[in-house]
Amino acid sequence: MLGVDHPLPARPRRVAVAGVAGVGKTTAAARIAGVLGAPHTEIDALFHGPGWTPRPSFLDEVGELVAGGSWVVEWQYATARPLIARRADLLVWLDLPFWRVTFPQVLRRTVRRRAAREVLWNGNVEPPLHRVLTDRQHILRWAVSTRHKFRTLVPEAHRSVDGPTVVRLRSRSEVTRWIEGPLVESVRRSRH
Repeated sequence: MLGVDHPLPARPRRVAVAGVAGVGKTTAAARIAGVLGAPHTEIDALFHGPGWTPRPSFLDEVGELVAGGSWVVEWQYATARPLIARRADLLVWLDLPFWRVTFPQVLRRTVRRRAAREVLWNGNVEPPLHRVLTDRQHILRWAVSTRHKFRTLVPEAHRSVDGPTVVRLRSRSEVTRWIEGPLVESVRRSRH
């Protein structure tokens, strides 16, 4: 497993970004895609249909996505993770401190989205905040209840025979330093 300053073995073409809800996967994925010149697909847009229902075409669309030669996507959803990991050549794990960084970030984002009635994927908006008390799938409860799962999932993907190279980043500054350092350098090296 690589850290923030380790050089990448090659320029990645297919990148998955892992981490708990609210850690900044989509933002990091978009930045990585910009450096690589690769398309970024927000996996939540493929998964969520109107009324927060799962889209029946989700796995087919993930299969089409990962069959491509170059892409960046968030490593989410138990049914999609194996498809993504099988084709990814790099898995970027955002393992930031949960209570100090990630939870405040997901809380602010959820409150902002709800207050502004921000339209998310396929016409969905965040549910009323009081639902955090009754809905086990509410994003705030989901973030807390799943905060440790990647400590098992990422090492398992890394240990698999054809598993992707894994980079573990532990702070926002490490994310920036890695993107501007080893990732940019891998692109630079590939041009020579």
